[in-house]
Amino acid sequence: MSTVQNADAGQIRTVVLEVIEGLLKEYGNGSLQSGAVLQRAAPRLGRSRDLQEQQALLASFYDLFRVGYLSWGADLANPAPPFCHVTALGRRALAQHSRDPANPDGYMAHLQRQGAVGPVAESYIREALNTFNTACFKATAVMVGAAAESLVLGVRDALVAKLQTLGQPVPPGLNDWRIKRVLSAIEAALAARKAMMPPTLFERLEANWPAFTHQIRTARNDAGHPVSVEPVTADEVHASLLIFPQLAALATQLTDWIGSSYV
Repeated sequence: MSTVQNADAGQIRTVVLEVIEGLLKEYGNGSLQSGAVLQRAAPRLGRSRDLQEQQALLASFYDLFRVGYLSWGADLANPAPPFCHVTALGRRALAQHSRDPANPDGYMAHLQRQGAVGPVAESYIREALNTFNTACFKATAVMVGAAAESLVLGVRDALVAKLQTLGQPVPPGLNDWRIKRVLSAIEAALAARKAMMPPTLFERLEANWPAFTHQIRTARNDAGHPVSVEPVTADEVHASLLIFPQLAALATQLTDWIGSSYV
């Protein structure tokens, strides 16, 4: 079997993004052409005449148009293929392509470096990456929201277990079925131990926990509750995916502190 056929979609997409980044540095955004991207990407993946290999590369390249990272045309004088340009969303992705959602393998490696992500959260976030890269943005919002709730429930479980070990009462909100009440109960319980918590950890909790969970839950609720036909945008779910690793890091730090120092 040949190299491009064996390369998974994430690897192909990574190479395509790196080629685009290199061409932009050489020629600028107004001179990008589809043929140049494909001709540079193919040798890096193992040039072949095999039709399936060529189609795998083409599919990965055109996926970048579908998710809004690329758009046809360079300017009004050259508005059609083979000219194309990197969109504002694409420029943000290229700025951090090693861990952007368009690069699922890089994203997952970055996420795993940030903190412990359980199998439930990981399964949802992997599906979120799949749906994002096929431009199913409502599905992405729901998947990221579910992954975020899994992280929150992990912190809740650690807190409940610690309280039971200490023989202290468990606030009713921690066992509520409504995630909003669970979030409030976690914040209240941890805020009550502010004096015991390392200042930097409490600052991260106070500054970031509400913002993280609000942004992700808002996007998820907009997508998951069928009250509007308004689309969930690529920008919204891209932002949710980018902040998820930071939420995972904070959840891991809180869980570790609860287990070792909460009294």
